[in-house]
Amino acid sequence: MKTSPYRPDQSNLAYSVGVTLDRFIKLKQSDFPFASGELSQLLRDIALAAKIVNRETNRAGLSNIGGAFGQTNVQGEEQQKLDVIANIRFMRALSKGGEVCAIVSEEEDEVIDLQNNSGKYVVAIDPLDGSSNIDVNISIGTIFSIYRRKTPVGSPVTTADIMQPGNQQVAAGYVLYGSSTMLVYTTGFGTNGFTYESSLGEFFLSHPNMQAPENGAMYSINEGLEYEWPAGVQSYVKSCKERKFQSRYIGSLVADFHRNLLKGGIYLYPATLKNPSGKLRLLYEANALAFIIEQAGGKASDGSRRIMDIQPESLHQRTPLLIGSVELVEDAEEMIRNAESEITGINH
Repeated sequence: MKTSPYRPDQSNLAYSVGVTLDRFIKLKQSDFPFASGELSQLLRDIALAAKIVNRETNRAGLSNIGGAFGQTNVQGEEQQKLDVIANIRFMRALSKGGEVCAIVSEEEDEVIDLQNNSGKYVVAIDPLDGSSNIDVNISIGTIFSIYRRKTPVGSPVTTADIMQPGNQQVAAGYVLYGSSTMLVYTTGFGTNGFTYESSLGEFFLSHPNMQAPENGAMYSINEGLEYEWPAGVQSYVKSCKERKFQSRYIGSLVADFHRNLLKGGIYLYPATLKNPSGKLRLLYEANALAFIIEQAGGKASDGSRRIMDIQPESLHQRTPLLIGSVELVEDAEEMIRNAESEITGINH
């Protein structure tokens, strides 16, 4: 094609801003032959709520919405003001869209039955992970899981709709509110990341088909609890130090996970003497991140089992979590198995 002598070449005057989240969702809608647009709309609802929470987070230091709210949640953890605000924002977005019949939230004691029996989906969500870091301006996040209900549409919600293992998820994702705000999600066809462009008010595809490195030289764990870890975890962390791995621990699950997803590494929150069942919640933290990491080529385990194969027995069930690059997780599992075998052998 020749450039008209009367019309100079304009190709370099404006760069392409890329594919928006909304357009990407529409392009991928055909991946779900059973869906008729509800899942796509649900993902858009979550993205809208994330934009609002992003705004609230960015103005927290100016509007007196940082700090403690003065109450504790069902976990016995002190709620921050932004915990409450984020919960309200996501509850509104999920309830008004019409696609959801029930919600499980870290900030709510019981299942929120929306009395919308025509809704096809159940959402499990941690509205604001790492909220204790808000006051010191460290990255925080939102984690969500989406399940297709088991009971027929039109009938009341039952326990069977809620207590589904992670391998039944139809979508999962997280939002990272940091130096830039990102939404990362999967629908079982790879993991894709979108960065928020605040001046346009849109998420744009920035990290297509994300792949976790198979190996890495980074580990993330709260080393202040070292003397409460099981012997196998102690051995594994010692081996990381002997191999001169880098220790990186922010204290915000989403931020630690995101870094290891991009650069290669392992995040560990094992059982401890204080929390023998682990601390992280299965339904709305571990399952979502497990789905995402597996779709990116990584692995998630409780030390002996695949996270997504665990059948939940209670709403706020906790689990140990080892998640990240597949070779690192498998190394940790092997050391945990060996340590348990030694203990069993001594007991016999």
